[in-house]
Amino acid sequence: MTAGEPTPQNSASQHAQTKNSGVGTATEPGSALSENTLDALLCFDVYAASRALTRAYRPLLEPLGLTYPQFLVMQSLWETEALALPEQFTPPTVGALGERLALDSGTLSPLLKRLEAAGLVVRERSRQDEREVAVLLTTLGRELRAQASHVPAEITRLVALTERERLTLQATLRRMRRNVEQTGE
Repeated sequence: MTAGEPTPQNSASQHAQTKNSGVGTATEPGSALSENTLDALLCFDVYAASRALTRAYRPLLEPLGLTYPQFLVMQSLWETEALALPEQFTPPTVGALGERLALDSGTLSPLLKRLEAAGLVVRERSRQDEREVAVLLTTLGRELRAQASHVPAEITRLVALTERERLTLQATLRRMRRNVEQTGE
């Protein structure tokens, strides 16, 4: 056998993967196709994990009347309100909420419109600057927080990572996002 040639054991393993999935997986180091397969694409693993997580949220959020993106908006609003001192609370603007959630206004505005139609939030123009629109929770929106309080713990249970693994993964993903955003500017 020459260097880079698959061993019989690896070849059998690859054949089993190919046979079981119906798709070839040439990801061995030195393989000409190793960088051109789904198995080699980091973006595919991130995408597939994100889709799996979003699917896991669905049965938890449906009874609350929320989609996953709507839950993220509500979670951000609940955090903002909970962390602020009542006398110093300033509701987030649509722009600030978009930055926090990494959503553009074309995506965020329809989400807010649906949350407003459901009676969970209200949008108010700033009296100081009419270009700014604040997003405030309604009483119903605040009450929903208690009903949704089990969701993060249930997702943590399903993901089944240790606290250390979770923190490491989050740090890595955040660094990756920063790197990509800096390079893409």
